[in-house]
Amino acid sequence: MKMTLAALALSLTAPAALAQQMTQTTPLERGGQIGSPETFTGTVFVAPVFGPEMNDVSAGEVTFLPGARSAWHTHPVGQYLVVTAGTGWYQEEGADKQVMRTGDVVFAPAGVNHWHGATAGTSVTHYAIQAVQDGSAVTWGELVTDEDYGS
Repeated sequence: MKMTLAALALSLTAPAALAQQMTQTTPLERGGQIGSPETFTGTVFVAPVFGPEMNDVSAGEVTFLPGARSAWHTHPVGQYLVVTAGTGWYQEEGADKQVMRTGDVVFAPAGVNHWHGATAGTSVTHYAIQAVQDGSAVTWGELVTDEDYGS
């Protein structure tokens, strides 16, 4: 009987002993950097939110000051933008520029060439969420010209 109770107790506690623990990071711990002039126009701050530990999905918090924007780019699996503050623009190649505002979620399907950033007079912050495929989450293209940005 004692052996049965001991085995039962061990079987009930074993899953808890093997479970992973939850973690928390603060913005200061995650850091960030000014976006590269090879991939952004204007002042852009890029901060990691989480890396690709879960099904190769990662996220970054990106803040664009007025007039700042990404270069044209594509994602092999697609990308979600979750706008957390401000007003910005995004554009799919060959389509009209669209407005994105706080609370909006924008989805760029796999392989769709696009850019996103702030309007000329407002800043915008969004979480950019994308997955890695074959070692890459993004393929960068040309910088968005002032003409394309202003149209």
